[in-house]
Amino acid sequence: MLLGLGRRILLSSSVTGVIPKTQFALSNPARLRFVTRLTVKPAIYRTVTASTSNRTQVSSTMPEKRPFERLPTDVSPVNYGLSLKPDLIDFTFEGKLEATVEVTHTTNQIVMNCADIDIITASFVPEGGEEINATGFNYQNEDEKVTLSFPSALQKGSGMLKIDFVGELNDKMKGFYRSKYAIPSGEIRYAAVTQFEATDARRAFPCWDEPAIKATFDIILIVPKDRTALSNMNVIDRKPCPDDENLSEVKFARTPIMSTYLVAFVVGEYDYVETKSSDGVIVRVYTPIGKGEQGRFALEVAAKTLPFYKDYFNVPYPLPKIDLIAIADFAAGAMENWGLVTYRETALLIDPKNSCSSSRQWVALVVGHELAHQWFGNLVTMEWWTHLWLNEGFASWIEYLCVDHCFPEYDIWTQFVSADYTRALDLDALDNSHPIEVNVGHPSEVDEIFDAISYSKGASVIRMLHDYIGDEDFRKGMNAYLLKFQNKNASTEDLWDCLEQSSGKPIAAVMNSWTKQMGFPIILVEQEQQGDDRVLKLSQKKFCASGPYSGDECHKWMVPISICTSDAPTCIKMNVLLDCAEVTITVKNVAPDQWVKINPGTVGFYRIQYSSTMLESLIPGIRDLTLLPVDRLGLQNDLFSLARAGMISTVEVLKVMEAFVNEPNYTVWSDLSCNLGILSTLLANNDYHEEIQEFIRDLFTPIGQKLGWDTKPGEGHLDALLRGLVLGKLGKAGHKPTLEEARRRFREHVDGKQILPADLRSPVYLTVLKHGDSATLDTMLKLHKQADMQEERNRIERVLGAIAAPDLIQKVLSFALSEEVRPQDTVSVIGGVAGSSKHGRKAAWKFVRDNWEELHNRYQGGFLISRLIKLSVDGFAVEKMAAEVKSFFESHPAPAAERTIQQCCENILLNAAWLKRDSELIHEYLLQRKAPPAAKV
Repeated sequence: MLLGLGRRILLSSSVTGVIPKTQFALSNPARLRFVTRLTVKPAIYRTVTASTSNRTQVSSTMPEKRPFERLPTDVSPVNYGLSLKPDLIDFTFEGKLEATVEVTHTTNQIVMNCADIDIITASFVPEGGEEINATGFNYQNEDEKVTLSFPSALQKGSGMLKIDFVGELNDKMKGFYRSKYAIPSGEIRYAAVTQFEATDARRAFPCWDEPAIKATFDIILIVPKDRTALSNMNVIDRKPCPDDENLSEVKFARTPIMSTYLVAFVVGEYDYVETKSSDGVIVRVYTPIGKGEQGRFALEVAAKTLPFYKDYFNVPYPLPKIDLIAIADFAAGAMENWGLVTYRETALLIDPKNSCSSSRQWVALVVGHELAHQWFGNLVTMEWWTHLWLNEGFASWIEYLCVDHCFPEYDIWTQFVSADYTRALDLDALDNSHPIEVNVGHPSEVDEIFDAISYSKGASVIRMLHDYIGDEDFRKGMNAYLLKFQNKNASTEDLWDCLEQSSGKPIAAVMNSWTKQMGFPIILVEQEQQGDDRVLKLSQKKFCASGPYSGDECHKWMVPISICTSDAPTCIKMNVLLDCAEVTITVKNVAPDQWVKINPGTVGFYRIQYSSTMLESLIPGIRDLTLLPVDRLGLQNDLFSLARAGMISTVEVLKVMEAFVNEPNYTVWSDLSCNLGILSTLLANNDYHEEIQEFIRDLFTPIGQKLGWDTKPGEGHLDALLRGLVLGKLGKAGHKPTLEEARRRFREHVDGKQILPADLRSPVYLTVLKHGDSATLDTMLKLHKQADMQEERNRIERVLGAIAAPDLIQKVLSFALSEEVRPQDTVSVIGGVAGSSKHGRKAAWKFVRDNWEELHNRYQGGFLISRLIKLSVDGFAVEKMAAEVKSFFESHPAPAAERTIQQCCENILLNAAWLKRDSELIHEYLLQRKAPPAAKV
């Protein structure tokens, strides 16, 4: 499943005005999850106190784990015969289950998962025996289980479990739910769709809803005769329903053996486009009626991606077809249901005239992610949710490999460092992070690990592992793993074993240090010239966002370290595995005037602190571009993180940032923009906002003038992304020529004289709103209402919060909960307000508190509620706000967001300490750099 929205917005973060690196809760995201839990204990939160020293203290008592037992193993399914009849008017469904089961131990009861379903009748028919009717159904609502009791013992052997049941097509975007859409005439209708990961198949039918309990499925859907019906497999029969001529009975082929969370069905009205991949798989993209052509881009990507994965894994795609479908109301970015992948509209649909470059890139990444799961997750499935990171981390890594194959012009691996790698480092530096591998018991604990650690850190350490092993041995190991465990379940250790055998390297020993302990190291580097050689002293310590680690625990990682020098920046001069606290190594034949760079390519998952002389030697490599773009980015990002932790002065980082004035690379500018956005938000708390805006204008003006407003011949994808980024940054910072031109182009766009190119809409919308009035906001809301594409509506929703006037901010917040905004997009509107200004953040937080009951009920305590909380409060920089946030959630528990709340409180205290420590020095520097030469000391 792709959460991904954190990464999605990151692509245009300088445009949205949201605090980019702290807003993810993606994917996911980027990669979104939410699950209802019926009965929950109050959360136990961290006690947060601010220290007067450099290091911010955060003490904690972690939440108690809820008692939990996995399902008994005395009865297990072999095949589910499942018939479902959804009612799209009354929003209910009838179901009939005939499951072939194996009784392995004599028992007089069957325990299954069941939630929000009423069982009408249940019986068991032993093979060759008489039917035994169940005499009782005992629902354990908190554990989402039902126990079927029988009057006599069920003997060992095969049998048929029969259950008739009814349920609700809910509006919570999970289980079997209803999704609202409009047909071209404007009439509102509803589709019936599914979202089962992690633990919501049990809301559609009683089942053994654990990933290791696999079975085959024979699915029948009874649907209105004019509706499309889809499931994991191809249709093998469609005939009129004997009881009602207005209904059709649609029968699907038997699935392979699979986990319940990957089952899917959709009933609605859709157009589709179709092709066949080079290896013979039928590929279809289903779109809203009348928008079939908007599925073409995703269709092309999918048709290229399937053969790429087949070749990479050396294992064929096992189903006859793959459907990709756009769902109107969808909480996640996408979901990898085997053979029927579901997507948000904005993660699948591309309009050649009205979609921006970042949307095309996003669709390519999401398609790559979900299709990778068809092998890694679906064919071989994690044994339990503890190993979720392996599914999601792997897919989050290989989606980039796939996009790099399909679209080499995207320079996607450099973007990975900004979108995934650095965000994972930021989150994992917190005291309230967690190890990649988390022991999961009760299903309610699953939701919290659908986060940037599982996805982005997981992807980053797999990227590091791939680099350490080499592509050839990595592919051999992956092939062995998939063949050994196909149609079965596996754990993290199983993959390490296969990779160890293929590479001959100590994979388990290396990787356990990254997956089983929280955090990552900072590598301290010192150098000494000895004749023609450079002697380096490397040492590792745990990196903490709050400053140098001072705990008693001895943290150690097995760190693959690469080294390059200025005579060949693209070539690895030396590799070393740092498996102890410190080591001294000699790099041969390095002249005194050459620089030495650790971690070329920014592949190793760690921060670096160079000695002052080493850092000084690297700075010219930024100005003259001899350092690779990804290394220029990594160097700046490390320094920014060290400044936030109080290990160097923020002023030193600002001086380094000025060296980027000649920078041509989009992703490097994107990361600079993110960090300057964070700094801008921080300084707004001390009313030094204008000074940092002037710094931003000075830094971005030369590249803005070079790019101009209009596309030039020979420009490509990255130029379009860079132009939108730079113009949005300059417009938001109040650059007068940019503001005037944005207003002129906006007027022509609204009047229909000259429609804005898609890539310019976000920066123009943001600029005119940031410096606009009530008429501007009304015009923007009118554009939103008229928009036919969800991408355009989302584009507008994300920037509405930029409006400055307090009364208009309230209007935007009210709009967020209106019928005009889809339920999953409300979070983006509120987040846009919180990220736009000091006043906006206060107003958004108050709005969340005032409307908590409605918001919590809407999202039912899962991933979207976590993201809402993070977006609303993460930018505060006053100690008392940490206490206020903590207090509010003690009286308004949000169990699925417990860790997010702890992280937010920690971030607020870190911001407050940073502001207290550096704001005056930053202010002095910003004033001094603009003073006339004679006035400077």
